[in-house]
Amino acid sequence: MSVSTEKKKLIEEIGLQLESRLNLAPLAARIYTLLTLSSKEGLTFEQIREIIGSSKSSTSVNLKILMQLKHVDYYTKSGDRKRYFRITTYFQLSALKIDYQALENEILLVEKINSYNKVHHPEKFKNEESVGDIIRNYLKSRQTLIAETIDKINKHG
Repeated sequence: MSVSTEKKKLIEEIGLQLESRLNLAPLAARIYTLLTLSSKEGLTFEQIREIIGSSKSSTSVNLKILMQLKHVDYYTKSGDRKRYFRITTYFQLSALKIDYQALENEILLVEKINSYNKVHHPEKFKNEESVGDIIRNYLKSRQTLIAETIDKINKHG
């Protein structure tokens, strides 16, 4: 199966972003990207290997990880023993949930810093309280937007 140079570049570019955004291994990120850029029917194990240029064992391990994370699933066709891998329905939903939780953790950190400084460094807290509030409000507004987007996606399906 031949793949255009443009698609290969896109797989690399998006794969690099997904490595950090979804905390994936490089090969898993590239497989995920390949499936994102593929048709709804998905790709077979061999097609994935051929396009990505990975070994059987590495491909297998990374597909299993993607399935455990519920980023990828597979199906079979009647009369065909091959498995066809594809992105799970509304794959962006999992990324949004990860972003939401990361913001929740960041909000908690800002609140802990503010609480600590209020007790242990009251002068510093007094001077920086408004900055802490600004940051917390910004994070909460991003979190609200993500929650609204998740809700819209859930209602869409």
